Amino acid sequence: MQATVLLFDVDGTLITTGGAGRRAIHHALEAAGVPVGESFSFAGMTDRAIVRQHIEQPGGEASEQHIDEVLAGYIAHLEDEVQKASATDYHLHDGMLEALDRAQSQGGMAVGLGTGNIERGARIKLRRVGIADRFEFGGFGCDSEDRAELLLAGAERGATRVGLPRTQCRVVVIGDTPRDIAAAKAIGAYSLAVATGRYGLQELAAHGPTFAFGSLAAAGAIDALLG
Repeated sequence: MQATVLLFDVDGTLITTGGAGRRAIHHALEAAGVPVGESFSFAGMTDRAIVRQHIEQPGGEASEQHIDEVLAGYIAHLEDEVQKASATDYHLHDGMLEALDRAQSQGGMAVGLGTGNIERGARIKLRRVGIADRFEFGGFGCDSEDRAELLLAGAERGATRVGLPRTQCRVVVIGDTPRDIAAAKAIGAYSLAVATGRYGLQELAAHGPTFAFGSLAAAGAIDALLG
């Protein structure tokens, strides 16, 4: 089997949080004096891009320091929002535990995150469902505001773990949005799209992922993931 790096998105892919992240960001923005303004989809966006768009939406200037201050507040609110979310609204998606178990039982496979969340936020969210420690590395929203760049950082870290250059590894990006698919293509990676977020299977398939399934519980999905 070819050495493989798996990069899992968090929101909508590994888990559903019932809007805990959105509420935490809104609280942090309001505390920083930034009007929440017109609602928009966070799907596939990085945390920094989300905060930047909120600040700039009413014509504000989003300095890096201002974004950092909002994100620091976001982490404080996220802990609370994650704990308050009901078990009905906050859950791990079907097939994910089996996929992680099978991937991590095989040699030559590095299992990490590829997410627009800043790292602390991602781990807070995953801790609630007991899988934060399953990912020793990743590419995160604190690596770059650009999704392709953060995935590239994650792929390089994963390749280091299997002891090969990234170009000699099979890199698979697992996500639930067209942005995940596009970013995977941008770095020359495979993409496995799951319709566990806001996008349906046909919508995702129209963007040309390598694989597309309703979830990782679908027949053949984990075999496709592992190659």
